Amino acid sequence: MKFTWLKRYLPRSLNGRATLILLLPVVVVQIVVSIVFVQRLYEDVTRQMTGNISIELRFLLTDINAAPDLEGAESVVAELSRALDFAVLLPAASEPITRRGYVDLSGRLIISTLENNFPGLIHVDLQEDPRRVHVWLDTDYGPAKVIFHRNRVSARNPHQLIVLTLSASIVLSIIAYLFLRNQLRPIRRLARASTAFGKGQSIKYHPSGALEVRAAGTAFLNMRARIERHLEQRTLMLSGVSHDLRSPLTRFKLGLSMLDPNEDVKALEHDVDEMESLLDAFLDFVRADAGEEACDTDPLALINDIVTDARRAGMDVKLFKVEGVSSGLTVRLRPVAVRRAIENLVRNAVRYGGRAEIRVVATERAFQFCVEDPGPGIPPVHREEALKPFARLDPARNQNKGSGVGLGLSIAFDIARAHGGNLRLGESERLGGLQADLVIPR
Repeated sequence: MKFTWLKRYLPRSLNGRATLILLLPVVVVQIVVSIVFVQRLYEDVTRQMTGNISIELRFLLTDINAAPDLEGAESVVAELSRALDFAVLLPAASEPITRRGYVDLSGRLIISTLENNFPGLIHVDLQEDPRRVHVWLDTDYGPAKVIFHRNRVSARNPHQLIVLTLSASIVLSIIAYLFLRNQLRPIRRLARASTAFGKGQSIKYHPSGALEVRAAGTAFLNMRARIERHLEQRTLMLSGVSHDLRSPLTRFKLGLSMLDPNEDVKALEHDVDEMESLLDAFLDFVRADAGEEACDTDPLALINDIVTDARRAGMDVKLFKVEGVSSGLTVRLRPVAVRRAIENLVRNAVRYGGRAEIRVVATERAFQFCVEDPGPGIPPVHREEALKPFARLDPARNQNKGSGVGLGLSIAFDIARAHGGNLRLGESERLGGLQADLVIPR
């Protein structure tokens, strides 16, 4: 049987689950000990002590009934009350009620034991004086009221064991929690370091804690070093390739400029320009997640600059709506990389849809930059493929609208992942084309 419904009520953090694992056995043991103590120990002791009092009451009743007259019975009462430590009134007015306190748990057992072991019992009053027991007996000379201390039929301060056990459990739980928190601190530090690295930030981290946590921390540092070294080598390699390729391209352009203008020369110049644009796209792809530190950035100012520059370049771009972004609000990101990602989305929208509309939405957990266009869009079955490098979805996006190497969406996707976010592709409800949502966590 699967208890999937129980997961909704369990804590989700490691600290909360560890605390639950620590406290749950303590609480269960406390409940079991309390039940066993009340049922097996306290009730048995109360029943035994009450049985002993029943024997003494039966002895007193027998001697009273054996007296020849009332005066003899009073003499017997005076003698036995001192010996048995009873306060006896004979004859006494009988109160036709048996009472006990509402929270008097042992009183129920005392009354039932006296009634079972003593046939001559009229009734018992445990409420008139909580520290004493008032018992009325039926004698040959009328009702006799016997008063004795409550400690003779029930254990004194029976709650002390439960209180001591509970107090010890609380103290030990607090001490265990302090040690547990100290053990969880290295795990939280590792989680913060890995989360920051997922957002493109490299914070200082030193493995500490238990051997297993140290091993995980060391593995994380090695993995981070390998990834950073790989990114650095990739950037250096493509930077070198760029330098090596730009030199012959420059010579080509210089040679073409010296030729007489004609259709063939113009075609060659167009090819050289296209090669330069492709080379720039490759460099943008390798620079998407390298070389820039995150800083506090005003997202509204960033998007306004992008819209202004796009309009200067002759693109039909406008800022459609801003939601939840107040003046002076900042988010920690890499502004150059995010700008490159949004500009790629805008260029794609203008290329395939003719115009682009941008919407900025801020929530408690993330910033969302939405770029929409009225173009043909991308079918749902091709959206995942569109995020891969060098993907060309010409049947979905009109090939005549422009050429490219298929890195625009991939660059934006890598930049979003470098910030710990995501790039979602969907259908624009307003414009009918593609909607690209660049989500950056706060």
